[in-house]
Amino acid sequence: MFIQTTIKQSLKNLRAQKMRSFLTMLGIIIGISSIIIITSVVAGAQSLITNQFNSIGSNVIGIMPGGGNEDGPPAAAMGIVITSLTNKDTEAIAKLPHVDAASSYVSATETVSWSNQKTTASIYGTSASYPNLADVETIQGSFFSKEDERNISSVAVIGQQINDDLFKGVNPIGEKIKIKNNKFTIIGLLEPVGTAGFQNIDNMVFLPVTTAQKKVVGINHVGFIRARIDNEENMDTTVEDIKFLLRDRHDVENPEDDDFTVRSTADAMEALGTVTNALQFFLIAIVFISLIVGGIGIMNIMLASVTERIKEIGLRKAVGATKSQITNQFLTETIIISFLGAIIGIIIGIVISYLISIIVNKLDYDWDFTITSFSIILSCVFAFAIGLTFGIYPAKKAAKFDPITALRYE
Repeated sequence: MFIQTTIKQSLKNLRAQKMRSFLTMLGIIIGISSIIIITSVVAGAQSLITNQFNSIGSNVIGIMPGGGNEDGPPAAAMGIVITSLTNKDTEAIAKLPHVDAASSYVSATETVSWSNQKTTASIYGTSASYPNLADVETIQGSFFSKEDERNISSVAVIGQQINDDLFKGVNPIGEKIKIKNNKFTIIGLLEPVGTAGFQNIDNMVFLPVTTAQKKVVGINHVGFIRARIDNEENMDTTVEDIKFLLRDRHDVENPEDDDFTVRSTADAMEALGTVTNALQFFLIAIVFISLIVGGIGIMNIMLASVTERIKEIGLRKAVGATKSQITNQFLTETIIISFLGAIIGIIIGIVISYLISIIVNKLDYDWDFTITSFSIILSCVFAFAIGLTFGIYPAKKAAKFDPITALRYE
């Protein structure tokens, strides 16, 4: 009964100062909504990664230049330029048992022009086996051949968006596009695909990898290699075969000196999940600092409230209120402020997270709207901890007033 009376009185006091109560809980609102948004965005990013990797296929192995530990990303993924992989490595990998197809990749972003039309596109140099890895088909013409790779032929295959941007209804097959002062004859148009595996294939121009190396990018190495395995059951065996092959080709005796990183789709998803989880906890730690600042704000306001209500405290003590009752009164008010701030913050966080998911999906990314029970529970725990921690001092100070002195206070 006492608890119910205390809560009612606390709510009455908070309603009497609506604006001050709102400003008091503003720091909590911002902090809690940030927790909800961060956890939702991280969960959405993880769903995006999962969906994109699923679109690549669960039986694909990626080989990146540069070493890397088992849990972290390869060095090349950190923006470091490493030149350890070559087309010869790709050809050797393609001959391994259980490897159905293997392709080299180099990439660049360049202006592509035809007649008086221009567009900016992703230029991808790949092997002739690329369609077998990406599950794409041409709707006009054909993809380039292994012979085109060997001859460094100036041929290109374009995506649907490039066709729409440059040719606008004109049949592109046989036309010549210009990239970095070099002309390339279009021999194929891909079917519309959209975003797949973190790439918008419709907005890409595909060249034989050797052609892209010599005439566009100006390099001899490859950015990465992908290999498709005949069966998921052979994934682990093939990963080890590729490592053994590349160590032999690169004269690497100690596995710790590997100048490459081999990852299956599952390995890559796990590594990226580790990175996103670490980022999530780092951001939550920063938000917790802002919640502490909000808690300090609550304590300052409650101290001012204690000073304003000295006569009320004296009167309540004069009619028999104990120190614990006075303490509980002010502590309850602080906890209620924190919980109301948490509730409002959770609602705002959910709304903003939902709007983010709508915007990202409108940009043609497969992003799931997710609000985890972990984020809700964490928000409530933080709110209670902040209210309890920063409400004790003002509540104890209020309980220490002498009733006679308090009643005489002006």
